Amino acid sequence: MIEIRNVSKSYGNVKALDDVSVTINRGEIIGLFGENGAGKTTFIKSVFGFIPFKGEILLDGEKINRKNIGKLSFATSEHSFFPEINAAEHREFYKEHFDTFMDRRFDGLMEFFNLPMDKPIKKLSNGQQNQFEVILALSQGADYIFMDEPFSGSDMLNREDFYKVLMGIIGENETIFLSTHLIEEVAGFISRAILIREGRIIGDVHIEELEERGVSLTDYVKENYHYEEDRVSKALNRITGRNDADE
Repeated sequence: MIEIRNVSKSYGNVKALDDVSVTINRGEIIGLFGENGAGKTTFIKSVFGFIPFKGEILLDGEKINRKNIGKLSFATSEHSFFPEINAAEHREFYKEHFDTFMDRRFDGLMEFFNLPMDKPIKKLSNGQQNQFEVILALSQGADYIFMDEPFSGSDMLNREDFYKVLMGIIGENETIFLSTHLIEEVAGFISRAILIREGRIIGDVHIEELEERGVSLTDYVKENYHYEEDRVSKALNRITGRNDADE
């Protein structure tokens, strides 16, 4: 279990996280949703201790440190691999540092994405680099796997197939925490949705509950974000100087 307790983070006068408290349980597949600048990336970076923050974050009752951080893995579009070396060399490096590394999963995902083992990662396309980042995070053998917009640069069909593969390989005690804008694509994949806006948690619901209520994830997000259905027409009217009443 990961316990985030009253976590706040500011950049100058801007509050990126504002007294956030959330519990992440083993075996959950969680989607974190929010507008650009809502605090999604700051939330994840705080969990890993990449940035200083106020509050407390505990992993299985202990503060996250060098001894237990191996229980966490992170796939980020900012990339955390070594660009000069190839996939085979990455595998050897990870095997040396993580006793839990999953060789079979690594090889299978490399084959699924059709990525080369012998080419320096920097020579792959941006989409392929993002895919390799995800492969490393999933193969590390971590209990909690965090992904921040991992599918940037990947085509829709590849993403859809990947969700299916992911559902088939994740163990019941592995936790996926996915920050993404692709709400409709992941709605059938996640088990829980957390909404963040202006650094605050404004929604936290299990998908099963939404299904019982007959509410789609997209509608739940719109409702909590107070989405204006006529937003587009209002903008067009302002830009063009046209008014619906004039038509």
